Amino acid sequence: MSASPAAGGTNGLIAFTRGRPGVGLAFIVLLVIAVAALSAPVIAPQDPFDLAGFDILDAELPPAWLEGGEARFPLGTDAQGRDLLSAILYGARISLLIGILAVLIQAAIGVTLGLLAGYFGGRIDAIVTRLADIQLALSTLMMAIVAMALVRAGLGGEALSLFAVPLLVVVIGLAEWPIFARTTRAAVLVEATKDYVRAARAVGDTDWIILRRHILPNSLSPLIIVATTQVAGAIMAEAALSFLGLGMPVTKPSLGTLIRSGYDLMFAGSWWVTVIPGLVLIAVLISINVLGDGLRDWLDPRRHSG
Repeated sequence: MSASPAAGGTNGLIAFTRGRPGVGLAFIVLLVIAVAALSAPVIAPQDPFDLAGFDILDAELPPAWLEGGEARFPLGTDAQGRDLLSAILYGARISLLIGILAVLIQAAIGVTLGLLAGYFGGRIDAIVTRLADIQLALSTLMMAIVAMALVRAGLGGEALSLFAVPLLVVVIGLAEWPIFARTTRAAVLVEATKDYVRAARAVGDTDWIILRRHILPNSLSPLIIVATTQVAGAIMAEAALSFLGLGMPVTKPSLGTLIRSGYDLMFAGSWWVTVIPGLVLIAVLISINVLGDGLRDWLDPRRHSG
């Protein structure tokens, strides 16, 4: 009798984390944050988007374990009287959503161009390589800042607030595609010289079939690793843009927006408004990067040698 998919997934997870306690801890931390963020509408004590639900008299209350805190606000409140726990749950969901969707755009563009450049070579390779070099020569954050500033100037602050999430996804996605393109191109150059590709050509498979059915599946290992680390980079880019006031509006908090909104309050003693969201952001970034390192080691064919 064959093992069930659930059992196979569990065994794979055990094999992935065996001997890597840091990877296991990072997986648990990221899983807890992701599940809590996805469950925000159910478990959050307050709707942080409902401005009418805030009471200014509750502004800047400390966490419940500090003097002056209240049990109904476990992590305290911000300057608007908004429950910080609820804002973090919803903010983490927005940050994770932007990070994942931006990486999907990066992968769609970069993997496609990398496959074409690595397989066909010649002029296509030269054009894609030059475009990637030009893109990488520019600062991703600076490109995002210019793009968001132009959108704000052209459409106004109200439109930017309304379409903040899709705009951030597109801007961050378009800024980082060369990472996927270069990785894919390098993998294709290796795979295209192997015997199974020659055999596929010999039986009459077209170039597109060879790319889709043979080369791409065998190039996924490095792409998975890149995708993992790029999610962390996209989340960090969103946080940086939001901190600079060019990302999510205050009415739709992300982790970066929460850190920015509480920055000035640090000097007034309300450190929790910035520090707690900052710790959550750090936990997410470190967990994703540790998982990426673990995937790299796990997928490395030399991991069993020596």
